Order: sequence, then C-alpha cells, then structure tokens
Amino acid sequence: MTRRILIVEDDASTATYLAKGLAEAGYLVEQAHDGRDGLFLASEGVFDLIVADRMLPGLDGLAMISAIRAAGIATPTLILSALATVDNRVDGLKAGADDYLCKPFSFAELSARVEALVRRSDRAVPEPQKTKLAVGDLEIDLLARHVVRAGKTIPLGAREFNLLEFLARHAGQVVTRTMMLEKIWNYHFDPGSNVVDVHIGRLRRKLEDGFATPILHTVRGAGYRLSPEG
Repeated sequence: MTRRILIVEDDASTATYLAKGLAEAGYLVEQAHDGRDGLFLASEGVFDLIVADRMLPGLDGLAMISAIRAAGIATPTLILSALATVDNRVDGLKAGADDYLCKPFSFAELSARVEALVRRSDRAVPEPQKTKLAVGDLEIDLLARHVVRAGKTIPLGAREFNLLEFLARHAGQVVTRTMMLEKIWNYHFDPGSNVVDVHIGRLRRKLEDGFATPILHTVRGAGYRLSPEG
C-alpha cells in the first residue's frame, strides 16, 4: 500500500526538496504552505505521516499539532526546525509531535525517521478519528472549538472547553474529580481546593440555562456525568 505524507513547509525550496525525495522513495506527497492549510488537510485523517516545519505562517507548527491532537487525530508527526535546543525539542514533543529533527539535516536521516514513524503507525490499532462529538442535542466541533446546543451557540473559555471535551469523550460515564484534576489541570494530587466544582458550576450554567432539560449531572459522592438522561 502506498503511504501518504503531508508536508507543511512555507519555504518553497525546502518543500520541493522534501516532496521530490519522498516521492522518489515511493510515497504519495501533498503539500501545505501554512499552518491553517496544514490543519485543514490533516483533519481529513487520510495521511500516514505529517512532516511539519515549526515556524509557519498563519498558525505555527506547535499550535497546528496541538489542534490536531485535540481533535483526536493520531497521525504520526515529525517536526523540522532550526530551533535546536533541548527545550525546543521538548516543547515540540509536548505539543504532540512524535519526533523532532533539527535543520540542517541529511535526507538519509529524514528518510530513516519517516520509515520508523510509518512502521509505528502500521503497528498501531486504527481508531476512528473524530473531529466532532455529540451528546443528545449538544454538538462539539473539536477543530473549531465550537459548541452548539439545540441550535444555540454556547461560548466557552479554553478551560471550560477542555473540561467539556473530556466529559463528552466519557459521555454517560461518571467522571471523578481526580480524573479531571489530572487531565485538565495536570494535578496528580488533590490540591485541596474546589477548582473542579467551580468550573463545573460555570460550565453547567452555560450548558443548561435557557434549556428545558439538564445535561450535566452530579453523581453524589462520585463525580459528574454528561448525559441527556438523568
């Protein structure tokens, strides 16, 4: 099976060099020249690998990769960058990249890394790549970070959206405070505050005020459940 690679690179000569070399190696190659176009193409979920520059116009490479991961798209991603410090590489991996190659690089090394990432992808169990979630009359667009309930747009802050996404991915299940602290706040301990309850309260008001039925339920002594049913 011919593998498809998306190259996201704004430097024309580098993009041409990469596309030519990877095509000669037997890959089908598509290109985008800024982060927004790269995100749009990546969201189709049809690529076996994404090779992306870090410094991109429109949307930088790290933000693009973070948005791809937030949408549940697991396509392996290799960052190319002239930013070569340890902190730079760590930032790239934390954003969701699978590998980080510093410029200038040899094509032989790039090719070896591409092959390794594609092999890793082959071994992974494929999962549906969702860009939207729905719970009852609540619709969540993960790429646009847009929320609608019964046709009405609900504006959410960044933390509220992340909290809602986490609840929606576990729709119908009880989500504990500990789970939310670890996933949303990156706390691996209970800080002894009511931060979860405060944010849940704000989120519930936005999701339920003006609507006939509740959707975010408190499970006494356990946590919370997002469900159209009580």
